[in-house]
Amino acid sequence: MNANGSTPVLALKGVSKSFGPVQALSDVDFEVQPGEVVALVGDNGAGKSTLVKTIAGIHTADEGTISFEGNEVTITSPTDAVHLGIATVYQDLALCDNLDVVENLFLGREETGDGPAAVLHQLDEVGMEKQTGELLENLAVTITDVRAEVGTMSGGQRQQVAIARSLLGEPKLVMLDEPTAALGVRQTAQVLELIKRLRDRGYGVVVISHNLADVFEVADRIFVLRLGQKAGEFGRDASQDQVVGAITGASGNGGKR
Repeated sequence: MNANGSTPVLALKGVSKSFGPVQALSDVDFEVQPGEVVALVGDNGAGKSTLVKTIAGIHTADEGTISFEGNEVTITSPTDAVHLGIATVYQDLALCDNLDVVENLFLGREETGDGPAAVLHQLDEVGMEKQTGELLENLAVTITDVRAEVGTMSGGQRQQVAIARSLLGEPKLVMLDEPTAALGVRQTAQVLELIKRLRDRGYGVVVISHNLADVFEVADRIFVLRLGQKAGEFGRDASQDQVVGAITGASGNGGKR
């Protein structure tokens, strides 16, 4: 439990990871509460991707512990992470442009119908379409046609599809890698609103971003990594100058433990 008595959905303690002689993470403590957006920021090479990939099961920590909903866990593969309730949306989104929204959401987890349809492995198109519509409606996204090909959509809508797909497994924690990169002002606003809705629905959310304006728009806490170590942690009342100082190392111990 943390200071206010609640149990974090995710807690890392003393996590380190090296690749040969390169120390990518060194003794990192990091946690996320349910219904909280934590921004993970830092320069290129600061360790952000390594931290996310360690949580997501792509890398295995060399040292330290990971707890999920108060229980110490071992994450050695992406399957482990997904089974726990950790969903990750990477920057490339991994969407199939020639498939529609429903097909993208259920790709690899298609549902078959009941009775004879199950025997014949016929897909339950109506059921999948209904689930897709309900999910998108609950998230209040800007996609009106669930049968539209994803390749015809804007960057913001594609990001919404990827985030919606990550929620099908009913995760507790959603990690978003640069979700507003290369988006226009309006599309960025749509994605930031969706992130706020994830928080309001009780998800723990980790946002990795280089865009501090977006970070300050949605984050409850800002966690700064520098050279693989925690360089600062800031609340909503921090200034961008303070955060930039921690990112660049120009702030003394600005916000350091």
